[in-house]
Amino acid sequence: MQSVLVLSNNNVFKEDLISQIRYHAPEFTVCEEYDTAVDVVVADEIATLPDEIITGRKAPLILLSTKDVIGEARASQVIFKPMVLESFLDALRAANSVFENSDDGCLEFGEYILYPARREIVNIESEKLCKLTEKEVAVVKYLYKNANDYVSKQDLLKEVWGYADDATTHTVETHIYRLRQKVEEQGAAGLIETSEGGYRLKKDC
Repeated sequence: MQSVLVLSNNNVFKEDLISQIRYHAPEFTVCEEYDTAVDVVVADEIATLPDEIITGRKAPLILLSTKDVIGEARASQVIFKPMVLESFLDALRAANSVFENSDDGCLEFGEYILYPARREIVNIESEKLCKLTEKEVAVVKYLYKNANDYVSKQDLLKEVWGYADDATTHTVETHIYRLRQKVEEQGAAGLIETSEGGYRLKKDC
């Protein structure tokens, strides 16, 4: 599942836009704060942009504005207000698609590089390349975005498979097992560690 961060000093506008994204573009999860795993940043006016996002981000930036500030913000696209919701959603999906297929869209951790759009993961040391399924990619991405915490089986079911909280966790266990069998090599750093609290990427990842 893709992630989007929405920034605005107008809380009413922000909450309304988030609601529209969740309803019309459910393939996106809305992040509460910025991190390097965010896929798209949407900012309502340049004044809402922290310096770290302007200078350090890799993710595309969609700027909603009443004036032309594309050069100043280094935005991927400027959408002028008042905007048409359908045009905004098209821009959101297009920006994410371009990003995922670029070199900046890869995720690097420990001995591995994940290329989500190509559904490939590479061991940097051995150069072994593994093809992943769509769900396996989604699992790794979700663990990456929550790298400091263990992710429960229920959270993975909800966020990756869209299942209810009381659904079986056997699906998660099976996918994690197959992912480990496919990717991990003898003598190399493991990919995923398990605890009673769930799963997370290895601490050195």
